Amino acid sequence: MTSPTMTFTFRPLDPLKDAELLHSWVTHPKAAFWMMQDAKLVDVERAYMEIAADEHHHALLGLRDGVPAFLTEVYDPAHRELAGLYEPRPGDVGMHFLTPPTDTPVHGFTRSVITAVMAHLFEDPEVERVVVEPDVRNKAVHALNEAVGFVPERVIQKPEKKALLSFCTREQFTKAVAA
Repeated sequence: MTSPTMTFTFRPLDPLKDAELLHSWVTHPKAAFWMMQDAKLVDVERAYMEIAADEHHHALLGLRDGVPAFLTEVYDPAHRELAGLYEPRPGDVGMHFLTPPTDTPVHGFTRSVITAVMAHLFEDPEVERVVVEPDVRNKAVHALNEAVGFVPERVIQKPEKKALLSFCTREQFTKAVAA
């Protein structure tokens, strides 16, 4: 996926090889909504080994110029995360993304990341709609979601958080990024 100034590629996450890098990302204060602040390296390895073994959930590293630049998780919301909390439709896919902390922020980077993630998901012709459920307090991600076409539906209570259930169809995404 190419943005005006950034090109990203994706590769499957290797739970053991990438664990140290992920640990530095998910335990950083910037990643508070990732809910892994107190995780040890072994906890991160275990969590991502479970995801790698799960047929309904997988993790990808987003690369910029071949260097890991962000994390995305993709899941089947009928079986993970949102099972029983909304009525899934055929073609629904759930998504999380995390950009790591940096001492040298790049203007527009996170928006380019979410745009690339969404474009990557919609490359699959089976995907009709992307579902997200960020913490209601995460105002920054709500703004990013809106920028790529997500429409909030309602607040839901998950075991670990109060979340804003939002949806983005292929058409909503296309219209939002063309604007």
